[in-house]
Amino acid sequence: MDHRWVARILLALLCGIQGIATPLIDLNRTHATNPAWVRHARFHVVWQTLTMVLLAVVEVALIWGPWVDAERGFYMAVALAALSPAAFLLSFAGRAWFGGALSDVNGIQPLRVVVGARTLVVDMNLVAVIAAMLSLAAFVAIYRWQLT
Repeated sequence: MDHRWVARILLALLCGIQGIATPLIDLNRTHATNPAWVRHARFHVVWQTLTMVLLAVVEVALIWGPWVDAERGFYMAVALAALSPAAFLLSFAGRAWFGGALSDVNGIQPLRVVVGARTLVVDMNLVAVIAAMLSLAAFVAIYRWQLT
Protein backbone atom coordinates (compact mmCIF):
# COMPACT_ATOMS: atom_id res chain seq x y z
CA MET A 1 0.00 0.00 0.00
CA ASP A 2 1.55 3.32 -1.03
CA HIS A 3 1.08 6.81 0.41
CA ARG A 4 -1.66 7.67 -2.10
CA TRP A 5 -3.75 4.71 -0.92
CA VAL A 6 -3.23 5.78 2.68
CA ALA A 7 -4.37 9.32 1.84
CA ARG A 8 -7.44 7.98 -0.01
CA ILE A 9 -8.36 5.69 2.91
CA LEU A 10 -7.98 8.52 5.43
CA LEU A 11 -10.01 10.90 3.27
CA ALA A 12 -12.77 8.30 2.83
CA LEU A 13 -12.87 7.81 6.60
CA LEU A 14 -13.18 11.56 7.21
CA CYS A 15 -15.93 11.84 4.60
CA GLY A 16 -17.73 8.90 6.19
CA ILE A 17 -17.45 10.49 9.61
CA GLN A 18 -18.89 13.75 8.24
CA GLY A 19 -21.78 11.84 6.70
CA ILE A 20 -22.55 9.75 9.79
CA ALA A 21 -21.79 12.19 12.63
CA THR A 22 -23.88 15.04 11.22
CA PRO A 23 -27.24 13.24 11.42
CA LEU A 24 -26.33 11.73 14.79
CA ILE A 25 -25.65 15.22 16.14
CA ASP A 26 -28.41 17.15 14.38
CA LEU A 27 -31.42 14.85 13.96
CA ASN A 28 -32.49 14.81 17.58
CA ARG A 29 -34.09 16.88 20.36
CA THR A 30 -31.17 19.34 20.57
CA HIS A 31 -31.59 20.38 16.94
CA ALA A 32 -34.13 19.07 14.41
CA THR A 33 -36.89 18.30 16.90
CA ASN A 34 -35.99 20.95 19.48
CA PRO A 35 -39.38 22.39 20.53
CA ALA A 36 -37.79 25.77 21.29
CA TRP A 37 -36.64 26.19 17.70
CA VAL A 38 -38.98 27.75 15.15
CA ARG A 39 -40.20 25.33 12.52
CA HIS A 40 -38.31 27.06 9.73
CA ALA A 41 -35.00 26.75 11.60
CA ARG A 42 -35.68 23.02 12.08
CA PHE A 43 -36.34 22.69 8.35
CA HIS A 44 -32.99 24.30 7.60
CA VAL A 45 -31.06 22.02 9.97
CA VAL A 46 -32.61 18.91 8.42
CA TRP A 47 -31.87 20.25 4.93
CA GLN A 48 -28.25 20.93 5.90
CA THR A 49 -27.95 17.50 7.51
CA LEU A 50 -29.27 15.65 4.48
CA THR A 51 -26.96 17.70 2.25
CA MET A 52 -24.00 16.57 4.37
CA VAL A 53 -25.04 12.92 4.11
CA LEU A 54 -25.44 13.13 0.32
CA LEU A 55 -22.13 14.98 -0.02
CA ALA A 56 -20.39 12.24 1.95
CA VAL A 57 -21.80 9.61 -0.40
CA VAL A 58 -20.61 11.57 -3.46
CA GLU A 59 -17.18 12.14 -1.88
CA VAL A 60 -16.65 8.45 -1.15
CA ALA A 61 -17.85 7.59 -4.66
CA LEU A 62 -15.34 10.05 -6.11
CA ILE A 63 -12.52 8.52 -4.07
CA TRP A 64 -13.23 4.87 -4.93
CA GLY A 65 -15.54 4.86 -7.95
CA PRO A 66 -14.64 4.38 -11.61
CA TRP A 67 -16.23 7.65 -12.76
CA VAL A 68 -13.04 9.70 -12.68
CA ASP A 69 -9.37 8.86 -12.40
CA ALA A 70 -8.05 8.37 -8.86
CA GLU A 71 -6.17 11.66 -8.66
CA ARG A 72 -9.00 13.82 -9.95
CA GLY A 73 -11.48 12.00 -7.69
CA PHE A 74 -9.23 12.50 -4.67
CA TYR A 75 -8.93 16.26 -5.19
CA MET A 76 -12.63 16.66 -6.00
CA ALA A 77 -13.51 14.80 -2.79
CA VAL A 78 -11.11 17.01 -0.79
CA ALA A 79 -12.74 20.14 -2.23
CA LEU A 80 -16.24 18.88 -1.44
CA ALA A 81 -15.24 17.74 2.07
CA ALA A 82 -13.81 21.21 2.75
CA LEU A 83 -17.02 23.03 1.79
CA SER A 84 -18.96 22.44 4.99
CA PRO A 85 -16.07 23.30 7.35
CA ALA A 86 -15.33 26.40 5.27
CA ALA A 87 -19.00 27.45 5.43
CA PHE A 88 -18.95 26.86 9.19
CA LEU A 89 -15.90 29.14 9.57
CA LEU A 90 -17.54 31.84 7.44
CA SER A 91 -20.71 31.58 9.55
CA PHE A 92 -18.59 31.68 12.70
CA ALA A 93 -16.86 34.85 11.50
CA GLY A 94 -20.15 36.52 10.52
CA ARG A 95 -22.39 35.41 13.39
CA ALA A 96 -22.65 38.96 14.80
CA TRP A 97 -24.21 40.06 11.50
CA PHE A 98 -27.14 37.64 11.81
CA GLY A 99 -27.24 37.24 15.60
CA GLY A 100 -26.00 33.67 15.59
CA ALA A 101 -24.53 31.67 18.45
CA LEU A 102 -22.41 28.54 18.56
CA SER A 103 -24.64 26.79 21.09
CA ASP A 104 -28.16 26.88 22.43
CA VAL A 105 -29.39 26.57 26.01
CA ASN A 106 -31.44 23.53 24.94
CA GLY A 107 -28.53 21.93 23.11
CA ILE A 108 -25.01 20.68 23.63
CA GLN A 109 -23.12 23.14 25.79
CA PRO A 110 -19.51 24.14 25.15
CA LEU A 111 -16.73 22.50 27.09
CA ARG A 112 -15.51 24.56 30.05
CA VAL A 113 -11.85 24.13 30.90
CA VAL A 114 -10.42 25.70 34.05
CA VAL A 115 -6.84 26.86 33.62
CA GLY A 116 -5.60 28.46 36.80
CA ALA A 117 -8.02 31.26 37.67
CA ARG A 118 -9.47 31.38 34.14
CA THR A 119 -12.27 29.36 32.62
CA LEU A 120 -11.94 28.77 28.90
CA VAL A 121 -15.12 28.09 26.94
CA VAL A 122 -14.40 25.74 24.04
CA ASP A 123 -17.03 25.04 21.41
CA MET A 124 -16.56 21.47 20.24
CA ASN A 125 -18.04 22.24 16.82
CA LEU A 126 -15.24 24.72 16.23
CA VAL A 127 -12.68 22.17 17.43
CA ALA A 128 -14.11 19.53 15.06
CA VAL A 129 -14.14 21.91 12.09
CA ILE A 130 -10.54 23.00 12.66
CA ALA A 131 -9.52 19.35 13.07
CA ALA A 132 -11.28 18.49 9.79
CA MET A 133 -9.54 21.29 7.88
CA LEU A 134 -6.13 20.36 9.29
CA SER A 135 -6.81 16.70 8.47
CA LEU A 136 -7.70 17.57 4.88
CA ALA A 137 -4.47 19.53 4.54
CA ALA A 138 -2.53 16.59 5.96
CA PHE A 139 -4.23 14.14 3.57
CA VAL A 140 -3.29 16.30 0.60
CA ALA A 141 0.30 16.48 1.88
CA ILE A 142 0.40 12.68 2.24
CA TYR A 143 -1.09 12.25 -1.23
CA ARG A 144 1.46 14.62 -2.80
CA TRP A 145 4.43 13.30 -0.81
CA GLN A 146 7.38 12.30 -2.99
CA LEU A 147 10.51 10.41 -2.08
CA THR A 148 13.58 12.41 -3.03
